[in-house]
Amino acid sequence: MKAAVVNEWGVAPRYTEFPDPQPRDGAVVATVEAAALTNLTRGLVSGRHYASKELQLPVIPGVDGVARLDDGRRIYTGALAPYGMMAERTLVSPHGALDLPDEIDSVVAAAVPNPGLSAWISLEHGASVRAGDNVLVLGATGVTGSMAVALAKSVFDAGRVVAAGRDATRLDWLLTAGADTSIVLGDDLVAQVAEMHSERPFDAVLDYLWGLPAERVLEALSTSHPSAHYHRTRFVQIGSMAGLTITLPAGILRGNGIVMSGVGIGSVPPEVMGRVRAEALPRLFDMVASGELHLRTVTRPLTEVEQAWTAAEPSGTRVVLTP
Repeated sequence: MKAAVVNEWGVAPRYTEFPDPQPRDGAVVATVEAAALTNLTRGLVSGRHYASKELQLPVIPGVDGVARLDDGRRIYTGALAPYGMMAERTLVSPHGALDLPDEIDSVVAAAVPNPGLSAWISLEHGASVRAGDNVLVLGATGVTGSMAVALAKSVFDAGRVVAAGRDATRLDWLLTAGADTSIVLGDDLVAQVAEMHSERPFDAVLDYLWGLPAERVLEALSTSHPSAHYHRTRFVQIGSMAGLTITLPAGILRGNGIVMSGVGIGSVPPEVMGRVRAEALPRLFDMVASGELHLRTVTRPLTEVEQAWTAAEPSGTRVVLTP
């Protein structure tokens, strides 16, 4: 069969031949309809992601996607290594699959779960966002950050949602999709966050950037009005688009009520992931189908995987590959 195949860490996959999957241990062969090109997928086959060690080359990328079983069922599912979802066919466990409603097409269904579940788990399990909370989303103009902004307001009933990012046009749109106010990342980031934190302390910060922006936000939380220093601010690290490391002075944690944690592969218990997946995915699909939740997609054929892998896509847009 044809598939996107990774033979070397850090090199874009090539569209080439790969042995067909064979049923084994209850897993069955399914025909792939769509697979989203996510930052997680890119990271895993870069060889630098902390979970890359779980993979062995050669491998087909694609953490999850939409496939059709021999009985005609159209499902959202993950695949069993080395068979990712960026192939004509893949190997799946039918017991972990979710049947898709007819009103949502395969491209959108492939694009929603990764950012939707990540945002949902980060808000619920990572940041414990409750009704009325004051939430800052750092990196809000990306696909998952935008989803977090929308869900923080519509599902978790946050009192104020502040969207921070580099794309001013995308930030303006987010003001119609759940954000109450926005911050364009720049030299005045520390001053703006410190002023907001002094006026009304942030209960949660969802960080999709890390690197220098995270350093500046943490500095801002610590340099705000002293009355805010004792406030318990849950800083949740989720993505590292701006850098893999930061410099963090010890006094920022010792002198403030900041509590830091992360959400990702290995930090969320399987039982939590299973529960949220079962509860959240049907609702996410319903919200997208009804227009309550918006996600922009661009479809590209799997034959163009090499070009799609390295191309820059517009902010808040998910590329989906179809065989």
